[in-house]
Amino acid sequence: MLAETIFSAVSAAGLGIAAISAYRKKFLSAARIAAYALVPLGLVMTGAVDWIAHTAFSPVAWAGFGVLGVAWLLFLSTRAVERRRAGRR
Repeated sequence: MLAETIFSAVSAAGLGIAAISAYRKKFLSAARIAAYALVPLGLVMTGAVDWIAHTAFSPVAWAGFGVLGVAWLLFLSTRAVERRRAGRR
């Protein structure tokens, strides 16, 4: 909930800066700033921020990352053993 509020406030501030740039007749810069400002709002609206927040504070998710790391190490070690055996032949 807090992350969504912060991201929405950042978007609102960015759109305010874009409006000031447009008022100063810098339309290309204003459009670019508006595009960057809309990204956090889009992330909030799609639910990506909520998913990331729940993942960051979930012990099960971190354990899952650990399991993926162990699997990656196993894949790498078996490839190294296969390469050594292929070199002997």
